[in-house]
Amino acid sequence: MSTHILCLDDEPNYVLILEALLSEEGYSVTALSDPETALAYLDESEVDVVITDMKMPKLTGQQVLDHIKKNFPYIPVMIMTAYGSIEGAVEAMKLGAFDYITKPFANEELLLSVRKASQMAETQRQYRVLQESLSLRYGKHQIIGNSKVMQTVLAMIDRAGPSKATVLITGESGTGKELVAKAIHFSSTRDSGPFISVNCAALNPGVLESELFGHEKGSFTGAVARKRGRFELAHGGTLFLDEIGELSQDMQVKLLRVLQERSFERVGGTEQISVDIRLVAATNKDLPEAVKNGTFREDLYYRLNVIQIEMPALRERREDIPLLAAHFAQKYAKENEIEPKVFSPEAVGYLMGYEWPGNVRQLENVVERCMVLAGSDTIGVDDLPPEIKDEEAQFKSAVDLLPVKLDLSDTLEKIEAALVRRALVRSDFVQVKAAELLGVSKSLLQYKLKKYKISAHP
Repeated sequence: MSTHILCLDDEPNYVLILEALLSEEGYSVTALSDPETALAYLDESEVDVVITDMKMPKLTGQQVLDHIKKNFPYIPVMIMTAYGSIEGAVEAMKLGAFDYITKPFANEELLLSVRKASQMAETQRQYRVLQESLSLRYGKHQIIGNSKVMQTVLAMIDRAGPSKATVLITGESGTGKELVAKAIHFSSTRDSGPFISVNCAALNPGVLESELFGHEKGSFTGAVARKRGRFELAHGGTLFLDEIGELSQDMQVKLLRVLQERSFERVGGTEQISVDIRLVAATNKDLPEAVKNGTFREDLYYRLNVIQIEMPALRERREDIPLLAAHFAQKYAKENEIEPKVFSPEAVGYLMGYEWPGNVRQLENVVERCMVLAGSDTIGVDDLPPEIKDEEAQFKSAVDLLPVKLDLSDTLEKIEAALVRRALVRSDFVQVKAAELLGVSKSLLQYKLKKYKISAHP
């Protein structure tokens, strides 16, 4: 699907030049001279990018920009201006314009800016389509991602959801394991039942037992009334046990018994309580390794690991970062009752080049910070926190995360592969520029791409 560009200028010569130049590059172009006609056209047509002159007789470029920001905030707007009006164009940038071009313009400069605007428009389009699709599938419990690894996760949810099987979700902290658990619940036949969540790492073993199984009045100091546990509350629905790798040996035994018998006793009670639940568990630990070293029961592991869904780290699905950033930007614009803001292509490049040790949770925090603190409708590189834009801080952070004991050769190769991927992203996947950033020849870069099996395309 080619990008549809609306060009607006009251000077016929510029309209003709723009139409010819952009059409030759493969863009779909609509060229108009009257701004009022252009605004009416926007209401009736799908437009991806707008290029408008600043000074026009009926409406100014600023008025056109204001109309688009209010009614079509996802459309990037480029302002054209004569050299004498650059101040006004800079002001328009502060008010939400994507870029400005001075007249007479250099063809390459214009085309580069259009390419970046087109990329942003494509990201916005993908996000809107994905949002509509996910809202139909999972309601408000949306999982954002177009990458191949996330499509695999979604396919696993589609297959596992309707079954009664226990599901184990693995992955690093902050990858969105609870979202997957909710998606499984809402795609199952239990979707009208309760979804009950427990963080096993947040409670000490004594408190956790009472939380899971409930207690009888007087069973311990402070038990002034009978309390139903999470297993009872989840009857007819789904019980989600997060950080299950943190369970004590004693609690592992008790949980195993419940999974085998589907019944339990409250703390201090003798009545057998039967429950109908679907169990979904999650962990950021290596459970097979925990089984080997004796800290996790092998029989419980196999009870939990009927279907395993592995959530990828954010650095393994970098192509989803623009979609996630757009999603969180809209979320926090609504929460803070402020105008939507978009990340500049350069800022998106930095986001995609970062390693994200805190995964999606960290990205969400960064977007919220930028939404609140950025001074304009476009979030630029300067608005990003130091750890994202500061190369030294990034390197130190990455080194600090490495284990003390490691294989030096293997680690250096991983670092080299990460640097090559980041250089590609920062250079818009232009290999000559990526090689320049790395200070190597293009042929050596291509050797590294082949060695580390890195795709040379977005």
